Amino acid sequence: MRLFQAIVLLFCLSPLWLNAAEKSKPNIIVIMADDLGYGDLSCYGATELDTPYIDQLAAEGTRFTSGYCSASTCTPTRYSFLTGSYAFRKKGTGIAPPNSPAVIPAGTVTTASLLKNAGYKTAVIGKWHLGLGGPEGPQWNEELKPGPLEIGFDHCYLLPTTNDRVPQVYVQDHRVLNLDPKDPITLYKKKPSEDHPTGITHRDTLKMDWTHGHNATIHNGISRIGFYTGGEKARFRDEDLADEWVDRSVKWIEKQKDAPFFLFFASHDIHVPRMPHERFQGKTKLGFRGDSIVELDWCVGQLVENLKRLKIEDNTMIVFCSDNGPVLDDGYADGAVEKNGKHRSGGQYSGGKYSVYEGGTRTPFITWWPGTIPAGKESDEVVCTIDLATSFASMTGSDIPGDSVLDSLDVMDALLGKDGAKGRDHLVQQDNGKGGNYGYREGDWKLLRHDSKKTRNLVVERQLENTVVPEFQLFNLAEDPGEKQNVIDANAKVAEEMKTRLANIIESGRSRSE
Repeated sequence: MRLFQAIVLLFCLSPLWLNAAEKSKPNIIVIMADDLGYGDLSCYGATELDTPYIDQLAAEGTRFTSGYCSASTCTPTRYSFLTGSYAFRKKGTGIAPPNSPAVIPAGTVTTASLLKNAGYKTAVIGKWHLGLGGPEGPQWNEELKPGPLEIGFDHCYLLPTTNDRVPQVYVQDHRVLNLDPKDPITLYKKKPSEDHPTGITHRDTLKMDWTHGHNATIHNGISRIGFYTGGEKARFRDEDLADEWVDRSVKWIEKQKDAPFFLFFASHDIHVPRMPHERFQGKTKLGFRGDSIVELDWCVGQLVENLKRLKIEDNTMIVFCSDNGPVLDDGYADGAVEKNGKHRSGGQYSGGKYSVYEGGTRTPFITWWPGTIPAGKESDEVVCTIDLATSFASMTGSDIPGDSVLDSLDVMDALLGKDGAKGRDHLVQQDNGKGGNYGYREGDWKLLRHDSKKTRNLVVERQLENTVVPEFQLFNLAEDPGEKQNVIDANAKVAEEMKTRLANIIESGRSRSE
């Protein structure tokens, strides 16, 4: 009789146990926008455009007002997000050139490998910009490895660099998609021939003019950084990128819907060259930059709609974030500056892409998980993309080796919007690593350390370049969120203590306790 009762009790409780296990291992989608500023969404105060799908994500989830990426440029933020370690700890994590070898070595513990070890299927779809191949760089006509599949991803479908850098092809797993062996891809450091069309020699043929640094090989009427020939059948059309990412993501999710999955959806929409699909062109009065934000919003809506169609939304956690803050003129004459009007892409914050002022790394940050994450909540807890590795590992029960994920903190309770949960108590911010510029936030205090004594993109709307700044500045973000009043002289002791702690974090090699 007791055995019978135990079996009955086990049978009755098993759905609860299964539900608890399912809840601890939800599907996870990280949507990382590119160059999206704090003020670029209507749910973050934008009035010159509407982003209804991302707004709905915020209305149904938790919106963070102190959500950060770890760096103010693409490659170092992506490196830190995946490895859980500050990018300044490793050489070669600046903005990756077109022919960059893999920035993250094969076998490195990453967000993807931690989740794979916890039983997840894993994929990255979209912009990569973390290099491919061994020390000699990517061999475009051969296997492209090491790459994502060597650091924990089961599948990848990539824009290998950024779209302003050659080549304009898709990489699926280890190969360039649709590449004709008779028409190999070749990248060059210099113009390959006298008659090779470039943005300088054939400027009158361009459908989007360049303003600086993007005047080499022409593809699809747009000149790029770098030179290449070949691969004509493999080349894509800029206007189709967003549709391709969504289509591939939807199909991959459908295949994985019965098991936990992790998708890194790496958007490219707002990064230059901004060339949204024709159906989005002219949707805003802000030019192609605004139109690209609307296109990104559509992508988010399509992903959420697909989850609901598959009836898996209640077991899926979405983290929406950006890889760095905004920039208007980033090399192309696309109307972003002239048509910006009253729009403030960084919101109330100074700086943007390339800077360690708040606008460079404080970005939109939203978490969504129906039935688990509170709807309509606003949180001022400090959370960062670098923390996702440890936080996901904590939630799913994946063990982290002590010599990896050096700076990622467990802020999962804060990400879940739990009452009383705390985020980070400190955060180091960096630029692309070239200048040795850092931001260091502790509570309401923000120390800036500019080893280069200059900054880029201090006022995004006016495109101030290489502005001279003091080596050290101190701001009280509670009183001065725009970092206008340097109060270092009046708070010398606070500044000195923060200088010491920042230096210790940089020199110690890690900030996460084992």
